[in-house]
Amino acid sequence: MPSIDRRIAEELSVREAQITAAITLLDAGATVPFIARYRKEVTGGLSDVHLRHLQERLLALRELEERRVVVLKSIREQEKLTPALEQAIQGAETRTRLEDLYLPYRPKRSSKATVAREAGLEPLATRLLQHPAQLPELSAAPFVDARKGIDDVPAALEGARHILIDHMGEAADLLGQLREAAWRQGKLLAKVIPGQEQEGAKFADYFDFAQPVATLPAHRILAVWRGHKAGVLRRSLDLEGEESSASTLTTNENRIASHFGVRHSSKPGDLWLLETVRLAWRKKIRPHLETDLINRLTEQAHQEAIRVFAANLRDLLLAAPAGGVPVLGLDPGLRTGVKVAVVEGTGKVAGTAVIHPHAPHNRWQESLERLAALARTFQVRLVSIGNGTASRETARLVGELQQKYPELGLVSVVVSEAGASVYSASAYASEELPDLDVSLRGAVSIARRLQDPLAELVKIDPQAIGVGQYQHDVEAKRLASSLDGVVEDAVNAVGVDVNTASAPLLERVSGLNRTLARNMVAYREAHGPFHNRKEINRVARFGPKAFEQAAGFLRIRQGDTPLDGSAVHPEAYPLVEKILDRTGLTLTQLIGNRDVLSRLRPAEWVDPRFGEPTVRDILAELEKPGRDPRPEFRTATFREGVESLSDLQPGMLLEGTVTNVTNFGAFIDVGVHQDGLVHISAMARRFVKNPHELVKAGMVVRVRVVEVDSVRRRIALSMILDEQSVQSCPG
Repeated sequence: MPSIDRRIAEELSVREAQITAAITLLDAGATVPFIARYRKEVTGGLSDVHLRHLQERLLALRELEERRVVVLKSIREQEKLTPALEQAIQGAETRTRLEDLYLPYRPKRSSKATVAREAGLEPLATRLLQHPAQLPELSAAPFVDARKGIDDVPAALEGARHILIDHMGEAADLLGQLREAAWRQGKLLAKVIPGQEQEGAKFADYFDFAQPVATLPAHRILAVWRGHKAGVLRRSLDLEGEESSASTLTTNENRIASHFGVRHSSKPGDLWLLETVRLAWRKKIRPHLETDLINRLTEQAHQEAIRVFAANLRDLLLAAPAGGVPVLGLDPGLRTGVKVAVVEGTGKVAGTAVIHPHAPHNRWQESLERLAALARTFQVRLVSIGNGTASRETARLVGELQQKYPELGLVSVVVSEAGASVYSASAYASEELPDLDVSLRGAVSIARRLQDPLAELVKIDPQAIGVGQYQHDVEAKRLASSLDGVVEDAVNAVGVDVNTASAPLLERVSGLNRTLARNMVAYREAHGPFHNRKEINRVARFGPKAFEQAAGFLRIRQGDTPLDGSAVHPEAYPLVEKILDRTGLTLTQLIGNRDVLSRLRPAEWVDPRFGEPTVRDILAELEKPGRDPRPEFRTATFREGVESLSDLQPGMLLEGTVTNVTNFGAFIDVGVHQDGLVHISAMARRFVKNPHELVKAGMVVRVRVVEVDSVRRRIALSMILDEQSVQSCPG
C-alpha cells in the first residue's frame, strides 16, 4: 500500500515531497497559517486549504495504521495469521476493508454458531458445502450426540446452518462486493408514521420519499435522520428492489451463492444450501450492510454539513467591517424593551439605556428623544439593530429617528444577533463587562459586530453563530475542530492589533493559546501599549517558538517601525534592510512606493533562506502594509412597508442580506422575521453547481419574491429579477 505521504499527495494532486515537508513542520508544532504564509518554499506553496485537508487526512490515516497494528497483533496471538492474510491486511486502504478482514477473528460473544462449533459441527458444515451431492440428513447422522446437545439430525443440520451463515457473513471480499453493489443500487426510503402528519408537517417533503443512495444530497439525508429521530418518519433501505421467492434468489443472494459455489441444480443438498444462502442474506448480511450504509450516509452528510458550515462561517467572519466609528447598538424587545448601548470607535462602552417604544408600554416619543440624545452626545453615525424579535418594529423607530433628526446623519443596519445571548451569559462577557446587566451586554455585542465582525464573533462558540446546514445533527467534537480551523485561518488572514485585541481574538492567533493571550492583555494593562514586536518576548511564558509562529500575524500600529504593522515576519527584516541599502531609500520612503517596488525583480533577492514566493509576499506587503483582505462595508436597505410575511407579494423586488448558504441554495433576510430561500435553480440563468460560486454569508443581494407559503412559513425567492417563471424546489 502507498505510504501516508503518497496517499495524501495523490488526493491533493501535489508532489509527495510537498506533503512530507508539511507533515514535518506540523509534527514540529508549526500551525497551518504559519506554514501557509511563511514556509511556502518548504512546502512548494501549499495553501491553507491544502494544509487543512492534509491535517485531517493525516490524523485519519495514522489512526488507520494504529488500528492495523492492533488487528495484526490480535490475529497473530490467535496463531491464525497466514502470509496471504497479512498481505491483505497490510494492503487494506480503508477502515471498512480492514474491519471486514478482521471480522472472522474478532473476539465474539457466544452465539448459536459458536455453540455449534463447540459441539463439533464445523466438519459437518464444511462437508455440506463441499459435497452437495450427498443427502444432508445422511451427512448429519454421524454427528448426533445427546451429550453435546445434538439430540437428532434436524438439530445437527440447524447447527451446521448457523456455522455456514456465520461463515458467509464474514467473507471480506464478498462483503466488499455486496456493499458497493448496495451503494450503487440501493434506495433510501422514508414514510410518515401514521398519525404524525400534522405534528411533523415540516417533514412533509419526506412523507413518501425514495431516492437512490448514491445521489442523496447531504441536507436530505440529515432531514430524514432528524424526522426519524423525532418519531415522524420511518426510514428504511431498499438494497436491491426485489424479494426472493421459494424457488428464486434475489441478485444479492445469487452473488452469495456464486461466491460459495452453491448452484441451482438437482443435487440433494442444493435446496438446503440455497435456503442457507437466503437466511445468511436476510438474517446476517443485509442487516450488517444496512448498518454500514446508514453509517456511510451519515458520514457523508456530516462531512458536507461541516464543509457548508465552515464556508459560511468563514464568509461571516471575513464580512466587511464598518471600522473604528461610534455605533449605537439596539437589541430589540417588546415587553422587556429595547436594550441600547453606545460603543466608541475603540469598542469601549460609552453609555447604555433601556427604552420601551413598543406595546405594551408604547413610549414612542420618549424613546425617539432618548436615542437622539445619545447619538448627538457621542457623535454616532451608525445604528446596529439586532434581527430578532421586534427587529422590524425597532427599525421603523430608527427610520422615524432619521427623518425627525436628519442633522444626525444616521445610517441603520440590521445585523444577525445569533449567539449574542450566548456571549452575554459567558464568563468572558462577565470579565469584559462586569458592571453591565446581562441583557445590555447583548446590545454591546450587536454594536461591535458592525464595527468588526471578526473581533466580536471570535468571542462566541462558532456553533452558536448558526450559519450551518443541520449543524446540530453533526458530531459536536468534529464540528468544533473544523470550525476552530476556520476561525484560526480567518483571524490570521486579517492580522491582529496587539494593542487593542481582546484575549479571545489573540487566542486565535497562530502559536498562541488562552494562557498566552491573557498574559499579553495583562502585560498591556500593566505596562501600556507594545511599541515593537520584540517587546512581546517580555510577556510571561512567551517563548521563541510562540514568537516565531505568532509574530507575523501580530500588528503594532504607530510603533517603532512600520514593519511591525505589516505582515512581514521579523525573520525577514534583514531582507528588507538589503532592499533599503540597494535602493538608497528609507523605510518610510519605500513603503507604499509602487513605482520603485514594481521595478524590483523578486528573483534578485532570493537567498538560501528566502525563496521567490516569500520575496513576492514581502514586496506586496511593502506596497500595501497591513492591508485588510475584507471587502468594503455596505448595507442592505429593507423595503418600506414590508415587515411581515403577509406583506410579501409575488413579483416584489427586494434587497436583503445573505444569512446562510447551503448546497441547495441561499437563505436571505429581507426584513420579515423569516428568511427566504433562493433555490440553486433560481440563482442564475446558467447552471450553478455550488451556490458559493455566487453568494456568501453577509453579502447584500437583490431578489424577487416567487412564492409565499404562510402556513409553512416558507418564502421562495429568485435572484433572476425579471418575471420569467422560476420553479421552486423543496430543500
